[in-house]
Amino acid sequence: MKNLLVLGILFGAISAGGYGGDSGIFSFKVGQFEVFMLVESERDGNAGILTGSTPDVIERYIPSSGFKHSTNAYLVKAPGQNILIDTGTGAGGVIIEKIKSLGVQPESVNVILLTHLHGDHFGGLVKDGKAVFPNAKIYLSERELNHFTVTSVNQAAVNALAPYRSRMETFVPSELSTEIRPQIIPGIIPIAAYGHTPGHTMYLLESGRAKLLVVGDILHVALVQFHLPAVNATYDMNGTDAARSRLAVLTYAALNRLPIAGMHIVYPGIGIVESYNNGRSFNYTSMDD
Repeated sequence: MKNLLVLGILFGAISAGGYGGDSGIFSFKVGQFEVFMLVESERDGNAGILTGSTPDVIERYIPSSGFKHSTNAYLVKAPGQNILIDTGTGAGGVIIEKIKSLGVQPESVNVILLTHLHGDHFGGLVKDGKAVFPNAKIYLSERELNHFTVTSVNQAAVNALAPYRSRMETFVPSELSTEIRPQIIPGIIPIAAYGHTPGHTMYLLESGRAKLLVVGDILHVALVQFHLPAVNATYDMNGTDAARSRLAVLTYAALNRLPIAGMHIVYPGIGIVESYNNGRSFNYTSMDD
């Protein structure tokens, strides 16, 4: 499997095979950060979750053989810290086993960054009502926390966060277009991408000149949504804002040659975006191509 050097970031696959790798793990460097994409599950995709699409669009972009959908989380090894970006659903302890295979025990995870409060992103926080990561501090958008625990209560989210409440910090994410973007921990900046949920947040990793944007749930059926960013998924709570965020993120990534990583982009879950058709649609090249 080839390694590619893009903007000073070295991407190297751990292994070849199923998931694009029998381990379901893809590793890459972002300066001093060592990042591991962890596949929790991979299954047949369902284009029926798209809204505002048409049969001819599906036929144009979805192969007749079908496509895959995955649920991913990310482990970031930083100097002196182990950081998780989302935790998956927690089903089968898959994410736990993967981080253990990388030499990290749950007790050694220091920080968990949550993109948003849907179950396939926070479900791995608890098992039998107890914290899976007993020493981790949780970071979460203030707007997201307030929506799902006060305004429109998601009891599963409340229960998952309960063991961490004394170790939780909220923030107001920066806008992608601003030049001054405060870090929540060294080298990691939260970026607003509202619409999928009210406080949906991306995380920008910066180390020296190397960067990576972990975009969360900007995309669900990437085969279609890269080409047609205005097409939403049924999971997007505010379709207008979700489409606006998607277009803004893809445009910014293309203009700045900024690699992106997604929670539902199939292995290796990371790649480079290029715009075409006057910037209204996009090509995507995974780092495994």
